[in-house]
Amino acid sequence: MFTRPDVLPGHRAAACFHQFKQRSPLIHCLTNDVVQELTANVLLAVGASPAMVVEPAEAAQFSRLADALLINIGTLHSARAESMLAAIAAANQAEKPWTLDPVAVGGLDYRTEFAQRLLRLQPAAIRGNASEIMALSGLQASGRGVDSHDDSLAALPAARELARGSGAIIAVTGVMDYVTDGERAWAVTGGDILMTRVVGTGCALSAVVAAFCSLPGDRLDNVATACRVMSLCGERAVARSSGPGSFTPAFLDALYQLAPEELQ
Repeated sequence: MFTRPDVLPGHRAAACFHQFKQRSPLIHCLTNDVVQELTANVLLAVGASPAMVVEPAEAAQFSRLADALLINIGTLHSARAESMLAAIAAANQAEKPWTLDPVAVGGLDYRTEFAQRLLRLQPAAIRGNASEIMALSGLQASGRGVDSHDDSLAALPAARELARGSGAIIAVTGVMDYVTDGERAWAVTGGDILMTRVVGTGCALSAVVAAFCSLPGDRLDNVATACRVMSLCGERAVARSSGPGSFTPAFLDALYQLAPEELQ
């Protein structure tokens, strides 16, 4: 019988975030052109160090040096795909975790086929909305570009199957986020609809997931904590803002000011 997962315990999230703050990981982001500035600022605000190295030869070299790698296929083209494959190969060789954000998978053939190819390259985590996760798992979905018309809870069975098949931690995000390793699962509360009216919050979340994947310990807890940090700070930013224009600076401030004990 299908049951709703328990909410991520606050003490586990607080311990994970405390560890994160002590490490300040370096994250190599091969992300889409629309969101690079916000992604870099979010990583800096939360306590990580971002870098965007896209030349294939340099991407491979840098992935060996970074603590983790993000692959976001939002503005995918052949040259960027070459950089991504080189960076993933180097990260895997150096045993550095990499995270996939399968932006708009299922809606367009080229990116869907490329994402399916990436699934075979052992991602540590995959973060997407319900439609993207369902499409990546092979189930029919009803997304439109980066928007999801599917509910995150409805996508949880697909997320579990995708986790079992790929070996990755799957974070399916929406009004409620669900994070699973194929057997266990956490629910993550928080966030606000206003976050969907600002370009790049989901992509930035994927970068934070990549950063938390660099931590030792239980990767399921680590990825769920990344989601909780972002959702809590999103809530706080909405309370301090009057719309999308004032949300982004308030969000960065909330991330910068968040202390581990506030996740309890």
